[in-house]
Amino acid sequence: MRVKLFLFGFLIALSFFSCQKDDISTEPNLIIKFKFDANQVRLNNIGEPAIIPVGNAAQTPIFNSISAHYFELAPNAFTQLGQGTVLYHAPETMTGGSSAIDFNQSKIVGEDEVFLSIPLSQVTQGTYEWVRVSLSYQNFDVSIRNAGNDYSGTFASFVGFNTYISNHSIGTNLFPINGNRAQGYWAFALNDLPFATSGQAPAGATTVPNPLAATSPIPAGSCVVTGKFANNLVINGNETKDVVVTLSLSINNSIEWTEVNADGKYEPSAGENIVDMGLRGLIPSHNK
Repeated sequence: MRVKLFLFGFLIALSFFSCQKDDISTEPNLIIKFKFDANQVRLNNIGEPAIIPVGNAAQTPIFNSISAHYFELAPNAFTQLGQGTVLYHAPETMTGGSSAIDFNQSKIVGEDEVFLSIPLSQVTQGTYEWVRVSLSYQNFDVSIRNAGNDYSGTFASFVGFNTYISNHSIGTNLFPINGNRAQGYWAFALNDLPFATSGQAPAGATTVPNPLAATSPIPAGSCVVTGKFANNLVINGNETKDVVVTLSLSINNSIEWTEVNADGKYEPSAGENIVDMGLRGLIPSHNK
C-alpha cells in the first residue's frame, strides 16, 4: 500500500513539473551576424560599382574577424542617420582626449558568429527597408611580395571614426598605442616571421558605401555602411522564433594600394602604400 501511495505521489509531482516546464517560454531575439563575400559587387562611396583606379592595385583579403560600433534599422531611404531604430551603440571613451570608440570594450567576431542578440520585444515594431552598420575594426590576411618572394601576413585595420587603443596585438606582436587613432590606422605583421609595422591611410580615403548619399548622408570620416534588404524586414510583435539578420559585406578587392611595380602584387618594401581598406558594400538579409 505504501509503495502504491508513493508511486501515485511521484506521478502527480512529475506531471506538475512537466506542466511547469511546458509553460516556460524563451523570448525570441533579433540576432545579428556577419558574412564576408569575396564575389559581392565592389562599390564606391555612393553605392555604385567601382573599378580600381589607374595607378593602384588591390586584392581580396582572407577575413578573420570584424567589429562594429553602431547598428540601426531604417524604415526608408529618407530616414536620416540616427532617426531609425538604433539597436546598438558601442562604448566610447574620452581617455584619449576626444570621444573615441573604446577598443578594449569592442566585441570582435568571426563570420557567422553572433555579434548582437536583442529581445524582439525591445525592437520597435515596423517595416524596415535598410540597415546601417558602423564598422570599426577588421582583421584579415593578405599576400605581400618582398625581393621576389611572396609571404602571408595579417592586417589589423581600424576604420571607425576615432578609436582609443591602449594596445593591440597581431599574433605575438604587441602594438602599444595608449591614444586615439583616426580612421585608417593599420598595423601589419608577417605570419611566422619576425616583422611588424604600422601606418595611417590618408584622411577621407576609406571607402564607406552609402547608396542613400543623396537622401540620407553620413558624416565625413565615419564608417556607416548602408545596405537594402531584398525583402523588407517586418517586425510586428507576433514573432515566436528568433529573427536572424545576416550582414553580407563585400571584401572584393577591399585592400587597395598605390603601385610602384606594376605587377598587381603588394610590395611595401618598394614603397607601395595602403590607401584604402574600406568594405565594399553591404547586402543585408533575414530569415523571416
